Amino acid sequence: MRPSELPDYAARNRALWSAGDRNQEEWGRRQWTTEEIRWGLFGVPEDDIHVLPDLHGTDVIELGCGTAYFAAWLARRGARVVGVDVSPVQLERARAFQREFELEFPLIEANAEEVPLSAASFDLAISEYGASIWCDPFKWIPEAHGLLRPGGRLVFLCNSTLCVLCSDDDGRVHEKLERAQLGLGRLDWADEEGEGSEFQLSHGDWIDLLRKTGFEVERLVELYAPEGASTNPHWDFVSAEWASRWPAEEIWVVRRP
Repeated sequence: MRPSELPDYAARNRALWSAGDRNQEEWGRRQWTTEEIRWGLFGVPEDDIHVLPDLHGTDVIELGCGTAYFAAWLARRGARVVGVDVSPVQLERARAFQREFELEFPLIEANAEEVPLSAASFDLAISEYGASIWCDPFKWIPEAHGLLRPGGRLVFLCNSTLCVLCSDDDGRVHEKLERAQLGLGRLDWADEEGEGSEFQLSHGDWIDLLRKTGFEVERLVELYAPEGASTNPHWDFVSAEWASRWPAEEIWVVRRP
């Protein structure tokens, strides 16, 4: 898929994530070397929250896989995984990690809003800061629904609504409301690393969208920084101290009936 064929926000994000940011490679390698599944900026253990089903023998797609460390965690647990990402540079990093760690699974260059795979092919769809914030939810949520078999689940992690409301124009999170909840949706920004477009919804809007798409909402897990956690050195827009008192991230678990 050529950048000219992408929506403007997707082209912006593709350029951003194709930049030579060392944070991406260093974070990816750190996660690939970790055996335990850990969620989000502060590494909340999956064993503490239990949002994933039994993975052995399941067909899984990761939407917006980046360096594919999450897909690797799932593959190591017996899942048949496919990773999808819009950035060829990110996918090349992922393939390099596959060679380094001797673990192979398919990687596809595509916009997660329009995946070139057959409908009803997967038991589980995952997004951890991939499609969950970088794609238009009114496009990628229906796409995920179509990719899942009946009974399949979608599990996705994004910034918490409260974290977004407390973030200023530079993306720094404070102990006060910085923006209105009314009108949340596409948020465009620019910094020294480039330009990006994120999508953030309120809880009510998420529930409406998920239900209208045909999903049943099973869980909403609010993530706090674990005791003793440090601020993430790669992405420090929210401090561990803040995240130990308010949820910085949240995981939605929904099912296609």
